[in-house]
Amino acid sequence: MPSFSSYVVDGAMRLHLGPHRDRARRDAETMLLHLLGKNRAWMLAHMDDELGYECAEQYIALLERRFAGEPMQYIFGETEFYRLPFRVTRDVLIPRPETEHVVEKVLELAAKFSNPRIVDVGTGSGAIAVALAHELPEAEVTATDISAAALNVARENALRNNVAEHVRFVEGDLLDPVAGEQFDVVVSNPPYVSWGDRASLAAEVRDYEPGQALFAGADGLDVYRRLIPQAFAALAQDGYVVLEIGYGQEPPVGALLGEAGFENIEFIPDLQGIPRVAAARKM
Repeated sequence: MPSFSSYVVDGAMRLHLGPHRDRARRDAETMLLHLLGKNRAWMLAHMDDELGYECAEQYIALLERRFAGEPMQYIFGETEFYRLPFRVTRDVLIPRPETEHVVEKVLELAAKFSNPRIVDVGTGSGAIAVALAHELPEAEVTATDISAAALNVARENALRNNVAEHVRFVEGDLLDPVAGEQFDVVVSNPPYVSWGDRASLAAEVRDYEPGQALFAGADGLDVYRRLIPQAFAALAQDGYVVLEIGYGQEPPVGALLGEAGFENIEFIPDLQGIPRVAAARKM
C-alpha cells in the first residue's frame, strides 16, 4: 500500500491547477488529516505509514469533490467564525473573516445598553447571532431568515455553541417576522452582489453557495433599499444599524442611510482598508 506521503503528493497533483501548487498541496494534506482525525505533527511523524484501502477510497472521493471546485468548508461540513465552530451546508453562506468586523462593531455599540435587544437579519448559518449571543449573555438576540433550511443550520450552531436558549430564530423576509417589535441594534450581512458580477465570482462561490444569499439585483443594492427603512422603523431611539457592505458600496449605502433618517453614519474598513461595515444611529 502507498504511504501517507505518497497520497499527499498524488492528491496535490490531482488538485494542481496553474500557479496554485502550494494551495493544492495544502488542501490535499488538510483533507487527509481531516479524514484521519489527526494533526500535522502526527502526520510528519507517520509519513511512511501505509493508508488502508477504505481510507484511501474515501480520500480519493474527497479529492474529486475538491477538484470539482467544492469549497473545503462544505466538504468538511464545518468552519470557524469568531473563534467558534460552525456547521455549514450548501443552504448557507460560508462565514468569512471580514464579517467578524461586523460582530466587533456590534459588540462596541451594544456596550451602550444594559440588556441590548439585537436582531440579526438574514442570519444564514447563524454566525453573527451566535457569536453575539456567546459574547453578550445578557443580550436578547433574535435571528431571522427567509430560508427554513438555513434556520435549521443556525439552530444547530446555536446548540453547538451553547447559546440556544439565548437566541430566538424566526422565519420570514427581512424584518417582517418581527414587525411591531423594537430593537437597540439591527445587524445584517445581506446579499449585496450584483447579477452583473456573477461571472467574475470564483467558481467556488458562484457554483456552490446559495444565490439567494449572494445576489441583490442589478446593482447589488436591492436588499439595502428594503432593509434600511425597515431597520429605522424597528429601532428604538438611539438605536443602531450595522451592515456589511460590498466593494464600492460606501457612497450608495451612505446615501440610503441618510435618506432613511439615520445620523452619525460611519464606515469601518477591513484589514485591506476596504470599507466593509456601515454603522449609523437613529437619533
